[in-house]
Amino acid sequence: MYENRKLGFMYVLPFVIGVALFKLFPFVMSFALSFTQYDLIEPPKYIGVENYREMFTTDKLFPKSLGVTLMFVALTVPLRLAAALFVAQILNFKLRGINFFRSAFYLPSILGGSIAVSILWRFIFSRNGLINQALIGLGFEPILWLADEQYSLWTIVLLNVWQFGSSMVIFLAALQNVPQSLYEAAAMDGAGKGTVFFRITVPLITPVIFFNLIMQTVHAFQEFNGPYMVTEGGPLHSTYLLSLYIYEQSFKLFNLGYGTALSWVLFALVAVLSAVAFYSSKYWVYYAGEKEGK
Repeated sequence: MYENRKLGFMYVLPFVIGVALFKLFPFVMSFALSFTQYDLIEPPKYIGVENYREMFTTDKLFPKSLGVTLMFVALTVPLRLAAALFVAQILNFKLRGINFFRSAFYLPSILGGSIAVSILWRFIFSRNGLINQALIGLGFEPILWLADEQYSLWTIVLLNVWQFGSSMVIFLAALQNVPQSLYEAAAMDGAGKGTVFFRITVPLITPVIFFNLIMQTVHAFQEFNGPYMVTEGGPLHSTYLLSLYIYEQSFKLFNLGYGTALSWVLFALVAVLSAVAFYSSKYWVYYAGEKEGK
């Protein structure tokens, strides 16, 4: 028995070493560097909480970037989940060639985060791009999508909403696991499609909705390629997400200590929002076999 345990430990040892070296060690080191002044050249110099004090008192760009990030997440996550659930509901029907459409809708999730698609998105929304050419053809004035702070954030939001394929596949799997007998019983009772969807489908897939909510929230806070390649954080920092701010502080200004402090604030923000979501889940997430009123 003891030898079997020892053998099992030897099997998981490479995983433990990998987590310690590539996850735990950078995690601890980044927290330590957030209390230092470090420029990648000279050794880190301990300065206490000076980075955090500067961030919350004298740095005027931090609240702007934080506000843009929260707005981006608040717009992207609900729209992405709604689009994913809507398309999954359509693709749940048994139609000819449905597998082709499922693959086609998943494709943006593979390509959407690439640099090439971000550059393509920039050309589509440029002054003489495809969108403005269509507006001119319809008799409207062209819009400076990337140069007007009123519209620039929406172009980044639309790029991220377009990448709903991964959530769509998860929603589709959940929809296919809903018992057909419930739909048949609802049809016999004369329930409409809207009633069936909100009274049967949505409650049964709330665990999947919750999972996608957490995953897409974390992904939205990590977004970098889109705003970096399409708008470069402009105009007037209207798309200047915290991820861009961390990058520029760390690798353009070589202020790695301040950059790691920013990253830990971002981590704390994601952790708090995730904790709130987990706490609220007991009021709206329903698991199979769970007793009512538990």
